[in-house]
Amino acid sequence: MAGVLASVATFALVGLDSSEVTVEVDVRRGLPVFTVVGLPDRAVREARDRVRSALLNSGLDFPQERLTANLAPADLRKAGPSFDLALAVGVLLATGQVPRERVRGYAVCGELSLGGALRPIHGAVAVSAGARRAGYDRLVVPVENAREAALVPDIDVLGVPTLERLVDLLKGEWSPEAAKPAAPPGEPASGADLADVRGQGDARRALEIAAAGGHNVLMIGPPGVGKTMLARRVPGILPPPSFDEAVEITRIQSVTGLGDGRLASRRPFRAPHHTISASGLIGGGVTPRPGEITLAHRGVLFLDELAEFGRYTLEALRQPLENGFVEIMRGQRSLRFPSQFMLVAACNGCSCGRPGGECTCNAADRIRYHRRLSGPLLDRIDLVCALRPGAALELVSDGRARPESSAVVRERVTAARERQRARLRGSPATCNGAMDARLTQAHVKLPPDLQTMLLTVARAGSMSFRGQHRALRLARTIADLDGRDQIGRDDLAEAIGYRLGAAEAVAA
Repeated sequence: MAGVLASVATFALVGLDSSEVTVEVDVRRGLPVFTVVGLPDRAVREARDRVRSALLNSGLDFPQERLTANLAPADLRKAGPSFDLALAVGVLLATGQVPRERVRGYAVCGELSLGGALRPIHGAVAVSAGARRAGYDRLVVPVENAREAALVPDIDVLGVPTLERLVDLLKGEWSPEAAKPAAPPGEPASGADLADVRGQGDARRALEIAAAGGHNVLMIGPPGVGKTMLARRVPGILPPPSFDEAVEITRIQSVTGLGDGRLASRRPFRAPHHTISASGLIGGGVTPRPGEITLAHRGVLFLDELAEFGRYTLEALRQPLENGFVEIMRGQRSLRFPSQFMLVAACNGCSCGRPGGECTCNAADRIRYHRRLSGPLLDRIDLVCALRPGAALELVSDGRARPESSAVVRERVTAARERQRARLRGSPATCNGAMDARLTQAHVKLPPDLQTMLLTVARAGSMSFRGQHRALRLARTIADLDGRDQIGRDDLAEAIGYRLGAAEAVAA
């Protein structure tokens, strides 16, 4: 007896994108064996038992014949349980339980329970974008993923609760409404407030400048002076993400399993432990997955105890900090993960970490400690500020001199970002910190006296070419915070001061 062949479209996650996979199911006489080929991993091979139980428990037939399912293209590795639904539909098509003409224009993706219920999957936004790119009109996903997948325009996303209801849909006996996209981000929920921080005015100023321009910042000081407390309040002074940025954040969180099915309303904040590996920070693995720098995309990456991170791990940060993305090669495939994040780092002044006269480190100990931070890495940090223990009275609140709240600072930061967005419209950069050398030369103009001032510092050997460009971007941000189109002497002097802080750290 000739076999019966049927096919249905689904999608496999490849990095942060998805690639079309055609599930071909062949049914013919023979021993009742269900074989899945096409580079499936263990989770995909186990789909055979889930599909069989889901069909039978949904009142559908499972053929007692030889079944072969091919996942094409065969050279693309398939991972995860999201192929369950496509395999089940392929069996239904091959056995005539669903009319074939009803499946045209559909793509399906979902995990099945043994009872036939559809369970949510990772990467619904990426799957939906892939389906639209491949020209499909409708995408069937679990109900929990429908609003997330509907963030992609120009494709009808249908949320289906069970396999039984999917059969009704394909037979024309049930017609659900297309899912509505998740609501756009509103005002972010209140969190840690900058008003909680007493003293450390210099560090507050540095973080405000860094947030306004998307610059990298390093805080150096003894334990307990507020470095971590300040860093955890940086997301509260950043402007909320735009709709496109929120979709980017949601997509990354969805692929990595961190999403909750809703559109992201706040910028991410990631704070990995210093024992993290290079692949955990940058991304990688046998099946490449995004690292912490990608999870912090459009947000903040906080590296506490910076000098305690592995040297190789820190050096791997250099290229992503400069390029805004990281490329990973696996199995003759190159995957690009975005990594446009704001780096906030903190470390002690020496290995013992004690302040002032209590320090027990000699000169050799300090040199050894600071050598853990290479010059090329520090050259990519725009602001370096020192924190010192504050006076006891600064920690006492008398109810009259409360520091500025995050909301007040965020208004200034948002206004500065709007100025930058208008200036950089039409370019890939969205803030001063993301400008490359060409954009810096085009948008940062210094009068002759300030050019002389910068050249004097550079000729003294205190600043590299990269450092000069970063000082210019920093000065542009300081002027934007004050609402001025022209960079002033004080703006450039403040920017150079922060850059010389980096040079001093390298020299130490």
